[in-house]
Amino acid sequence: MIEFRDFTFQYDSQAEPTLKQINLTIKQGEKILLMGSSGSGKSTLGKCLNGIIPQNEKGTFSGSLTINGKNFSESSIYDLSLDVGTVLQDTDSQFVGLTVAEDIAFSLENEMIEQPAMQKAVDYWAQKTDLMTHLRKRPQDLSGGQKQRVTMAGVLIDETPILLFDEPLANLDPQTGYEAIQMIHQLYQTQQFTTVIIEHRLEEVLAAPIDRIILLDEGQIIADLTPTELLRSDLLAKHGIREPLYITALKRAGISLTDFADLTDVDQLVSPEIAAALAHTHSQFRQTPSQQVPLLVLRNITFGFGTEPVIKGVDLTLYQGEMVSLVGHNGAGKSTLSNLITGFYPLQEGQLLWQGQVLTDESIKERADKIGYVLQNSNQMLSKNMIYEEVALGLVNRGAVPEVIEEKVIETLKVCGLYEFRNWPISALSHGQKRRVAIAAILVLEPQLLILDEPTAGQDYYHYNEMMTFLRQLNQQGITILMITHDMHLMLEHTQRTIVLKDGQIIADEAPTSVLSSSELVTSASLRETSLYRLAKKNQIADATGYVSAFIQHEEDSHGSK
Repeated sequence: MIEFRDFTFQYDSQAEPTLKQINLTIKQGEKILLMGSSGSGKSTLGKCLNGIIPQNEKGTFSGSLTINGKNFSESSIYDLSLDVGTVLQDTDSQFVGLTVAEDIAFSLENEMIEQPAMQKAVDYWAQKTDLMTHLRKRPQDLSGGQKQRVTMAGVLIDETPILLFDEPLANLDPQTGYEAIQMIHQLYQTQQFTTVIIEHRLEEVLAAPIDRIILLDEGQIIADLTPTELLRSDLLAKHGIREPLYITALKRAGISLTDFADLTDVDQLVSPEIAAALAHTHSQFRQTPSQQVPLLVLRNITFGFGTEPVIKGVDLTLYQGEMVSLVGHNGAGKSTLSNLITGFYPLQEGQLLWQGQVLTDESIKERADKIGYVLQNSNQMLSKNMIYEEVALGLVNRGAVPEVIEEKVIETLKVCGLYEFRNWPISALSHGQKRRVAIAAILVLEPQLLILDEPTAGQDYYHYNEMMTFLRQLNQQGITILMITHDMHLMLEHTQRTIVLKDGQIIADEAPTSVLSSSELVTSASLRETSLYRLAKKNQIADATGYVSAFIQHEEDSHGSK
C-alpha cells in the first residue's frame, strides 16, 4: 500500500534534508506505529502520505514514494485523499459542519451523493463511532474524545483504504485515550484498513495490538521492529522515547526481558521470579513535607455559563513552593478553574485571596505579574513571527532594558531546548516546538505562580525531561506550579499533590500514588491505573501503592534532583 524507496525530502526553507534515504514498505491491512523525537521527521513523513507535501509545503525530493499505486509527486491532495484519510492532532481545525451530522456528511455532500444514501452512511458511521446521540450538536461543544470520534467518522465515511492518525492521544485524558485506541483497533478489525499512527505515548498505544513500530531519528529509520523486539532493546531511551514504566521496573529489578514472548501486556508479566525481584526492590518511601504558607486561596468558587454551573463550590489552597497536578476527565472544569484564577472569566460567587489579600478586583494584567498561564492551545498565545521576538515580548512590554532582555531570553531558550531555533520563524516549528515557545514566553517573566495546561502534550521524552527539569528548578527557587495534565507519569514523578476534579467539584486532594491506586478515583476522573501499579498488583506485592511510591522516589533520587 505504501512504499518508500531511497526517499529523501528537503523543505525549500531548510538547509538540510528532513527525510534521508527512507526505505519502507507497508502492506495492506498492517497497523504501524511511527515514533521519533521532536524533529525526527515523522510528521514530515505523514505529510508526504496525505499530499500536504509537496502540494502545500514545498520542497525537493529524490527517490520514490508510491501510495496505493499512485506516485505522490504526481497526485493532488484530492487524489491522495481518496486513498489516505487523515485524523489531525487538533480536531477543532478539521471541523467544517455546523452539526456533527453535517460534519460527518461533508465529503459525501461534495461528491453530490443522494440524500437517502448520505443519511444511511452518516447513521452507519455514527453508530460505529458511538455518536448517534450527538448528531444534532455542534462539534465544538463536545468533549475531546467525542470530537476525535466526529473527525474519525468524517474520515471513515469515505472508506479510504489507508488511515493516518497524527498524535490521536495528545489532548485526551488517559481513559478517553485508552477508549480511542480501542475504537481505532475495533474499526481496524472490522474494516481492515491499513493504519499508520504517529504518536509519542508508546505505552498507551500498546493497549491494542500493533504489527510494527518504525522508529525515526534525524530523518532516518533507526528501527523497524515488532513492539516486543523494540521493548527488549535500548533504542527507545537512546532516541528520546519513553519506555513503559513497567519495563523500566523489570529492568531495574534485574528481570531478563528475553524470557517473555510478549512484553506489550503487563497483565501477562507474572511469575514468582518477578514477584520476588519486585519485593526486593521495594524500599521505604520518603514523604515530601507539605508546605504551610498559603499563596492562593479559593473559597466557595462557583461559576457557570448561563444557568448551568461548571464550577461548583470549590475550596482550594495552593501553598508557596508546591508542585501540584490538577486532573480530571475532559470537560471536568479544569481550564475553567484556571480562567477564573487568571481573571479571564469574571468571578460570579466566592472569593480569591492572594497571600491573604483579595484578588478579585485586580485586572488580568495585574494578575499576570503574579500568575503566569500557559494555554493548552499554544497558537492562541503566539503573536510574533520570530521565536526570539515572541519570548522577548513580555519583557519588552514591561520596559526591561535590552541587555536584561537578551540575557533572560537566551537563558530561557536554552533550557526550553529552543536556543538553536532562536532566529527561526514560528510557522516553521512543529506543534511540540510551538508549545515550548509559548511556555518560554511566560517563564521568562518569572511569575510566582505558574499554571500550565498540558505542558508536556506532544513532547518527546527528551524534551519532556528537559522541560520538567526546568520547571523543577523554578519550583526549587520558590515558584509554585500548578499543572493541568492527563499525563500520569508527570503526576507520579513530578508532583507531590494531586487535585481531582469531577463535574466542577473537587473529589480528592491526595498524593498522586494514592489517587492512581484508587479504582474509584481512577474511574471517576477518567484516569487509568498505571502499568507499574498493575505489575505490582498482578505479582501480589502486598502494598502495591507503596511499591509505586518507592519506585518513583528511587527513580527521582537516581537521577539526582531532576
